[in-house]
Amino acid sequence: MSLILLTSDETLMSNHHGKEFLGFGTSVPHNVIPDSIFKLIFFNKIPTKKGIPIQAPYGLRKIEAKLLDDGLNTLTVAPFRLKEYINDADVLCISTMDPFGWGPSSSTFSKVLKTGKPFVALYFQKLLESRVVIDAKKRGLKIIVGGPGAWQFRHKPEFLTEHGIDCVVEGEGEHAISKIVKMAINGENLPQFYDVRPEDAPSVEDIPAIKNPSINGLIEVGRGCVRRCKFCEVTKRPLRWYPLDKVEKEIQANVMKNGKADSIILHAEDVLLYGSKNTIPERERVTDLMRLAKRYTDSVTWSHASIAAIAADSKLIEECSEIIIDDNQKWWGAEIGLESGSPSIMKKTMAGKAHPFDINDWPEIVVNAMGIANDNKLIPACTLIVGLPEETEEDVIKTIEMVEDLRDFNCIIVPLFFVPLGQLTKENWFESEMVTDVQKELLITCLNHGIKWSRSFVDDYFDENKVSNKIISVLVKYFIGAIERKAIKEGLI
Repeated sequence: MSLILLTSDETLMSNHHGKEFLGFGTSVPHNVIPDSIFKLIFFNKIPTKKGIPIQAPYGLRKIEAKLLDDGLNTLTVAPFRLKEYINDADVLCISTMDPFGWGPSSSTFSKVLKTGKPFVALYFQKLLESRVVIDAKKRGLKIIVGGPGAWQFRHKPEFLTEHGIDCVVEGEGEHAISKIVKMAINGENLPQFYDVRPEDAPSVEDIPAIKNPSINGLIEVGRGCVRRCKFCEVTKRPLRWYPLDKVEKEIQANVMKNGKADSIILHAEDVLLYGSKNTIPERERVTDLMRLAKRYTDSVTWSHASIAAIAADSKLIEECSEIIIDDNQKWWGAEIGLESGSPSIMKKTMAGKAHPFDINDWPEIVVNAMGIANDNKLIPACTLIVGLPEETEEDVIKTIEMVEDLRDFNCIIVPLFFVPLGQLTKENWFESEMVTDVQKELLITCLNHGIKWSRSFVDDYFDENKVSNKIISVLVKYFIGAIERKAIKEGLI
């Protein structure tokens, strides 16, 4: 029976020492600090059993589940152990996050730091150029690539030919993957690009539950978003929420022998809108979700939340905090997109960001919600977008003022250069040479805020009685210091 292997590069096939936030470090270019130390900090090798990773990226687990459900002989293997299995395989499926380092965080860090290619892109290319993959390709192995970064190959199709990639799947792959894999096994010609249109996205019933542990217990609770920001790909997809029994089944896939999962990360574009069809949180459904997750682990956190939803129901945040925070957990985090402090530019590109409030009140909404978050031990990692189409100097000044108003709140604020995605694909990329004096002031303001709070954040993040965590915390502080020294050298601070 034909064997299908699934893998990803080492930056994704890592549990980042059980600290998911460290995974964002892989979008930093190499040579900021010695690469060996950087790798030790941000993407340690995942433990394996006979080459099989104890955890794997969530998206890869979804594809694994679909192929297994369809009766295909499928195995997820660590990239550094492919040699033990690849000679028996007919198809290799690779998940990629940011193959060329063109995503918002990678492109921003690369353009600002100017030290080399981002690790996430460097290690993806290393995987394809490894001797074991090249030799397998020569004997007829078919290579299929998908994942969040699949869109980038449209801009560089020659890379596919140069590296032996037979097909790129773009979009939600549950309906497509078994069909494409069977075509590859049967020797049929594969399309260079297979684009899954939003209207062909699978229903909740068609999305399989993962069967094996995901990286750091990440569990999807829904797909899609109702806010319709023009720069975002996710808003193109229909909104779907998993029922609690489906969520529980995936949590159980992460439970260890002791009946607990090390951690659970609830993933959706806005976890606070779980079960909702609009921008008003369904309080009971959200708290039921929190109780379910906390039943199986001591550590619950969120992938994403929205500032507007926090402001819309402060009581819900208090109730979530009462469920999550206990003797075993002192805080929880979520990534939150602030994007701008200017209501004017937001009306043009993300008017739904403030719902159910008026977009004109956005700066006040942000400050109010940040206070609610911090009061309830929620520490946000926030993003801003620099260089949005039609952005004016006044827009940037408004954003600087908002960041300054957040100076006393425990959060990280990361400015990211605009990347043309979503409905804005025809707009121009924002490049580092386009940075104006006032935009530079914004970058400096965010950098000062980040350095101040990141040191405090590290102490909280690694507050455990493990020698390994203490070592990693020292190394992370060393990395923060390196960034600070480079910023001083460049005259940024």
